[in-house]
Amino acid sequence: MPARSPYDNLVHPRTVKKPVPTVEAEKDLVVEDPSSGFVGAVIRCEKDVVHLEDRFGKVRGYPLGPGFWVDGRPVVLVRPKQAGPSGPMRSASGSTYVVGAKARVARAARIYVEGKHDAELVEKVWGHDLRVEGVVVEPLHGVDDLPAIVREFRPRQGRRLGVLVDHLVTGSKETRIAEQITGAHALVVGHPFIDIWQAVKPSVVGIEAWPVVPKGEDWKGGVCKRLGWEDDTGYVWAQRILARVKSFTDLEPTLLGRVEELIDFVTTD
Repeated sequence: MPARSPYDNLVHPRTVKKPVPTVEAEKDLVVEDPSSGFVGAVIRCEKDVVHLEDRFGKVRGYPLGPGFWVDGRPVVLVRPKQAGPSGPMRSASGSTYVVGAKARVARAARIYVEGKHDAELVEKVWGHDLRVEGVVVEPLHGVDDLPAIVREFRPRQGRRLGVLVDHLVTGSKETRIAEQITGAHALVVGHPFIDIWQAVKPSVVGIEAWPVVPKGEDWKGGVCKRLGWEDDTGYVWAQRILARVKSFTDLEPTLLGRVEELIDFVTTD
């Protein structure tokens, strides 16, 4: 048997398998799935899934872990670490977050907002505040329903009613109804947007501005058509718009002021 050389156990540096670096899937990080060629920016992480959106607006979800490239090199994607608070924690509305607070028993007061999407947006941004204050938000299916709601609710001291209406403009039927209802214990306020979608800043959903849809055409459908989005407006709302709203900074100031005004009104005994 030939004698072993002292160099037999040496490994050439080029044959050593280098460890694949771990990268946190932070929002807007550009990632490639080399198996499919799909390239997109991280828009969110949910449990063990990362969601990527390409430049055409197409979204795909992938399991976190190995198999991705960043800047042309393989990486292992992991969930971003939660940064520890450096000061008082803030809720999505910007108010001080009350750690461990239990929902207050609901007040007799109520806030109505015009439509399911409006209610979902208010809950996402102001949900913590509303639970701490014990205020229930309910969807209003049309301004024409307001007189009946007021008659049934019977606003009074300790039982205030607040209403948020879409596109409340001077001289409209909605404005006349609002003026009839508003009083010492009932307040109707409106925002200028045709639909609550417009209250989300365009930059949050990756567009320069909300499209102009001619009067008489369904606004939501017209927006989807002009932006090349899906026809399912419910899906568009949930996945393209509401999912990207993280805090009050993602909303137009005009809406913020109206919601805060209503919360203050119904919580003042």
